[in-house]
Amino acid sequence: KTGSLPAAHSMPQSLAPSPQPLSLVLLLSPAHCGGKRARMLLRPNATSEAAERLRAGAMTLGEAFALMSSLYFRGKLAYARAIAERHGAAAAAFVITPTRGLLAPNTMASVALLEEFAATDIAADEPRYRQPLERDLAALVPRLGADGRVVLLGSIATDKYVAVLAPLLGERLHYPPAFVGRGDMSRGGLLLRSAAAGAELDSVPLTTVSARRGRRPPRLVPPPASRPARRATTRIR
Repeated sequence: KTGSLPAAHSMPQSLAPSPQPLSLVLLLSPAHCGGKRARMLLRPNATSEAAERLRAGAMTLGEAFALMSSLYFRGKLAYARAIAERHGAAAAAFVITPTRGLLAPNTMASVALLEEFAATDIAADEPRYRQPLERDLAALVPRLGADGRVVLLGSIATDKYVAVLAPLLGERLHYPPAFVGRGDMSRGGLLLRSAAAGAELDSVPLTTVSARRGRRPPRLVPPPASRPARRATTRIR
């Protein structure tokens, strides 16, 4: 889809100049805002608690994307929170968005913002996506410490993220090799497990990842438990 650029907005506060250098930045690819779960959440007559919270301005972007997505985004969000907390002020996490560059997961969401996202394709040649992202990446680079890493938690199978990130980040752009060959659900499960254990996944410079697509790795071994925990879900009606 094509159209004019979205209205200008200020960069996230955590990208503003600061004396504290960042040693780790986690970039989360976004949830799809045009799918069935998103449409149910954004439906004007939706009566679920989640839809009412969104309309009241009481839902964060991270929460909204977790509802719209499958296990994958929930895993990315849980992992980012756990690992960033472990690193303290030297770490930050951002969501790559279709039109607003990098936003913190705790940014408050709105129906209008999510509808804006749904109306824009994430593609390297889409200026409404690329230009705000390049602007925020340019603000991020000076915040990185000498050994600062930016780890992409998203797909490298296409150029939609890499073609924008790599020219500005170079060798600082890292990727978890454990992601290669896994589908979204498997990556989500891996991230949730790592978050629960407080274990950071290995990451390497993206330039050293020889294959963007690889053989499917062995399935994750279920954690020892007498009975699978029943997961609470939020119904969107």
